Amino acid sequence: MAQPIEVSVIIPTYNRRDLLPQALDSVIAQTRQADEVIVIDDGSRDGTGDMLEERYRPQLGERLRYVWQANTGVSGARNHGMRLARGRYFALLDSDDVWLPEKTARQVDWLQARPDYGMCLCDVARVDETGRPIDVFHRRDVIAEDGWILRWVLHNPSLVPASVMMRREVFDDVGGFDESLRTAEDIDYHLRIARRWPIGVVAEPLVRAMRGHEGLSATSSTYDDYVAVMERAVRDAAGAVDDAERHHALASAYIRNARGMLLRGRWRDGARLAARAWATSPHAQVRRGVLALVPFAARRAVRSAMPG
Repeated sequence: MAQPIEVSVIIPTYNRRDLLPQALDSVIAQTRQADEVIVIDDGSRDGTGDMLEERYRPQLGERLRYVWQANTGVSGARNHGMRLARGRYFALLDSDDVWLPEKTARQVDWLQARPDYGMCLCDVARVDETGRPIDVFHRRDVIAEDGWILRWVLHNPSLVPASVMMRREVFDDVGGFDESLRTAEDIDYHLRIARRWPIGVVAEPLVRAMRGHEGLSATSSTYDDYVAVMERAVRDAAGAVDDAERHHALASAYIRNARGMLLRGRWRDGARLAARAWATSPHAQVRRGVLALVPFAARRAVRSAMPG
């Protein structure tokens, strides 16, 4: 009789044959091995499939599942992988991130000890493109305690997909990533799960994630997607989170994204978001944040007007 599949790893990739091996090597190096590794190739034309057959089929055997599809974007690739996954637990890994050796073991043990929880996260060591450390994202700085964490996640919904392990029931219940979003799909997924499932934290850096490269998260449209996601999440949290806290979280999101728009020279959009923040919450921190945007915008305007 075949052994039950416990852990399914889903890795989306698109023309990243150069980075994919480091992600796969980190999966193979786990002290608790995955039962299946699903690579969803989202339209690559760089010989990824041939590389996987030559380099990884001998090591992974039938545990390796390689699927090529026409390009749909990272959300579509992740969703396809989760639909195919047969495991009890789903773990996500992008091709430019790596796991530290205890990641799978620590999170499986955590979830097995807490059958009511849908997902657990871990701390993330963030590095630049050369591998030099930037900082560590400590989840406890945001999530004060395990359980129904929506009230805290509304204030900072950042999610590194590589830090996730979740039960397949979460996918069955919540569905996958929103494929209509070009960016901010990760924070949207975090917020949707937090509304319906208890979430916990393994407070150790078990992932190394690359940051600072020019990807989708660096595009100007990120701010628009982030605002749309937050407005929907705050609206959907009515009744689950205190109104004052919901409004404070939304106003803070407006301020963060207004600042980003000002950095991009989107003066009118930045001013509009600042005005929304002021009208959304009377919290003193919000008022200080809006007022701080005035000298910031002035400095940016002067700098953008200077030659060179």
